[in-house]
Amino acid sequence: MSKGKSIHALMILLFTQFISGGVTNTKGIVLDQVEQDIGLDMGEFGFVVFIFQLGFTLASLIFGYLTDKNGLRIMMTIAAVLMGSGFLGTGLAPNITFFLGFYMLVGFGLGALGVAGNAIVPAAYPKKQNQMFNLAMGIYGLGMVLFPQILNFLFQFADWRVFYIAIAALHIGVIIYITSVNFPEGKVEKINLKAFIPMLKDAQMVFLMVFLMLEVSAEVSFMNFFPSYLKSLDLGGMSEAEKEGMTATILSVFSIFFMAGRLAVAYLSNHINERKILIMFSLGSVVMVGISFLFAEQLPYLFAGAGLFFSTLFPTATAFGTSISKNPGTALGLIYVASGIGGGLAGLLVGAVSEAFGNAGGFSLIIGFLLVMFVTSLFMNKEKSKQTI
Repeated sequence: MSKGKSIHALMILLFTQFISGGVTNTKGIVLDQVEQDIGLDMGEFGFVVFIFQLGFTLASLIFGYLTDKNGLRIMMTIAAVLMGSGFLGTGLAPNITFFLGFYMLVGFGLGALGVAGNAIVPAAYPKKQNQMFNLAMGIYGLGMVLFPQILNFLFQFADWRVFYIAIAALHIGVIIYITSVNFPEGKVEKINLKAFIPMLKDAQMVFLMVFLMLEVSAEVSFMNFFPSYLKSLDLGGMSEAEKEGMTATILSVFSIFFMAGRLAVAYLSNHINERKILIMFSLGSVVMVGISFLFAEQLPYLFAGAGLFFSTLFPTATAFGTSISKNPGTALGLIYVASGIGGGLAGLLVGAVSEAFGNAGGFSLIIGFLLVMFVTSLFMNKEKSKQTI
């Protein structure tokens, strides 16, 4: 493959990773603003999170087939169009009905870009896949760190609609770029739906799915509901603007810990197996979030430390799942399904409990998710998998 094609592919990958990381880490900040603007209650807030996760999961499941059939350039273009349309629609949405529809489109676009992005690296850099995936992960993390600060600055003179419309405008440039340069062809790991049932007969795969449902439940709940929870606290009489600034800072520091944790575990995984990593970091997440709740009003910045323990749970669990499967593509399909179910249902549940018992009551469900997740990790052992016997 020509050097030009590889560079073009890398540029698109890094841009989409930067946007994806930033949008993922600021959904809660934006939705908190949307709640005030359009008039969402916390139950509807939770339904918005569910809609986003549903779109993301559907795209993750079906986009692989479409990419194999139509090619990477076409599907990357379609993904960018979906993302741009979704952001434009949500930015202009006059009411909750329109917002929900377009927000699902944003989720679908993010899922589609994720699948296509995983196909770019092997196609463009077959001999440097590990380096390129790490670079992409770093850029994703950079988006997570910077976007909360960008939003905090933006909200001093503009609203959330300007933010989403601006991202939509950026995607016009992405579409022009993709359609006007040489681009590699790539394929993704195929999902064999018929292999789902045999996999589900393996207790270890079931434990993995439960673990992932709970992990994503905790992570999605934190990212989406933390801003509303923090603003509901007294915090020594801080103003709304000061709380918004604190929220942005905590999420940025959370992301720094998140990046550091993944880099550290990339090294640790050479010396410690996945099971031990999952147990240690699951326990650490329960302790860290539990202590943060106890001292939430006195030391709210403690919540940022959860990023260190959340960081490795999903990628390590994914590695666990693909290592016990004879069909990694199908295992990834199950992982997408479990993640989508966990994130979607968590949004509905936390939203409903928050509406009934207040923001603190809903947000505290994270501790329950993490505690059951830790217990599940104790049963995970790939040597006991029927698929590896």
